Amino acid sequence: MSMIKVENLSKSYGPAVALDGISFEVNRGEIVGFLGPNGAGKSTTMKILTGFLLPTSGSATVDGLDVVEQSLEVRRRIGYLPESTPLYTEMRVDEYLRFTAEIRGVARNKTRSAVSRVVELCGLQRVVGKNILELSKGYKQRVGLAQAMVHEPDLLVLDEPTSGLDPNQIVEVRSLIERLGEQHTVILSTHYLQEVEASCSRVIIVNLGRIVANDTRDALVASMPSGPVRACIKGPEDAILSQLAELVPTETARVVGQKNGAVDIMLDTAQTESDVEEAIAALVVKNGWGLLSMTRQDPMLEDVFRSLTTTDEKVLENA
Repeated sequence: MSMIKVENLSKSYGPAVALDGISFEVNRGEIVGFLGPNGAGKSTTMKILTGFLLPTSGSATVDGLDVVEQSLEVRRRIGYLPESTPLYTEMRVDEYLRFTAEIRGVARNKTRSAVSRVVELCGLQRVVGKNILELSKGYKQRVGLAQAMVHEPDLLVLDEPTSGLDPNQIVEVRSLIERLGEQHTVILSTHYLQEVEASCSRVIIVNLGRIVANDTRDALVASMPSGPVRACIKGPEDAILSQLAELVPTETARVVGQKNGAVDIMLDTAQTESDVEEAIAALVVKNGWGLLSMTRQDPMLEDVFRSLTTTDEKVLENA
C-alpha cells in the first residue's frame, strides 16, 4: 500500500486556482522531493495532506486513511515541519519537546526516552537546556524537526526545511534528512534543487498547480538534450570559427575566453556526443592545431526544472 495517494486533488481560493487536479503516490520508505517555483502549489498540497486545509475537490489518503474523513488518525501518523517553524521560543528545548510529546499522545512513561531519541538524532545535546529564543536559526530548525519526529510518525512532511539557513546549516539539515529517510517515509517540499539532488530518490515537479514531472532525478536529467561542447583549441581564431561553422552549420561557435595562445570556444549543439566531438577532434588533426581540452556540459536537474516551470501560463491552460 502507498503511504500517500493523491487523486485529482484541486484547491481554489475564490477565482484563484492553487491546485488543478493533481495525482501522485509516495511509496513507503521513499524520500520524495516536491519541487516547484514560488506559488506553484507546494505548500497548499502539504497543508491538505496534513489536515490544515480542506481540498476543493479530489481525494488524498495517508496510510489508506482519508485526510478529510479521518483527519485525526492521519495526523497521528504524520510529523509535520511547516515553512514557519512552530516553536514556543520562551520554553527550553527539553521542555518544548516534552510538551510536544504529550500533545502527540506519547505515553508518559515513554516521554523521556522519546525526547532523548530525537535530541540525539537531531544533534541537540549541546542546547537541550537552553531557551529556544537563544538558539541560532539552524538549531531552531533542528528543534522543529525533533518535534515532528518525537511521536515516531510513519510519514514526515517537510516544507522548505532549509529556508533561511546558512550554507553550513543547510549541509547539516540535509544530512539529517538523509538519515531520517532510513526510518521514515519523507516528502520534502522545496524550491532548492540541491536538497533534492542530495536527498531524494524521486522528484515531483509542480507548476501553476499542475504536476509537470514525476520520475527519478536521473531519468528526468536523461530526458534533456545534450548540453553544449566546450573546446580549447590552439590555432588561428578566424579559421577555427569558420571551420566549426561549416562543421555544425545550424549552430554558432562563440569564443568564451583565451589562454596560452589557445581559443576557448563554446558550441551549442543537439548532435550526439560522438558525432560532434569526434568531428571536432578530426578537424583539429587535419589542420595541425592543438586540442588542449574538450568537454560537454551535461544537463542538470536545474535544466529540467527551468524547462518545465518557465512555460507560459496560457500554453498550460490550453494543454
